[in-house]
Amino acid sequence: MSTKIVNVLGFVENNDQFVVKTENFKVRISNNVVLGDQNGPSPVEFLLAGFAGSINAVGHIVARELKLDLKALQVEISGELETSKIAGMDTNSRPGLKCIEVVVKPTTDAPLVLLKQWIDTVKDRCPLRDSLLNTSSVLLTLVKEYNQSQVS
Repeated sequence: MSTKIVNVLGFVENNDQFVVKTENFKVRISNNVVLGDQNGPSPVEFLLAGFAGSINAVGHIVARELKLDLKALQVEISGELETSKIAGMDTNSRPGLKCIEVVVKPTTDAPLVLLKQWIDTVKDRCPLRDSLLNTSSVLLTLVKEYNQSQVS
């Protein structure tokens, strides 16, 4: 088994934008949990966008391995989000996505049997699909104070 540590660093910039620094990029994420705004996608939209990107990346890797001529790939994802708990309402519901629907539309001349093999392999190897389907341990640590100049 091989692993890789992936790190991101998020911080508030200009008192109204949340910025996440990755290894090579800065990404702006809306402060609105449910809907994005002019500053960027919402955290939920960003999660679904990452899932779509993961399907795309793994899809192209698997297509090359199967010698499947993938001319184009479209991934449509929608999620049903429980918003009551986010808003502070008393509910027994989880505050997350209740379900996620994914529609994958490859453009290719490949036969249906090869496409079935391709999508089954993509499903099996997609890391974000695995993370959404299975429990991953999450350790959350609170640090009372930090120096913002260290993160900018």
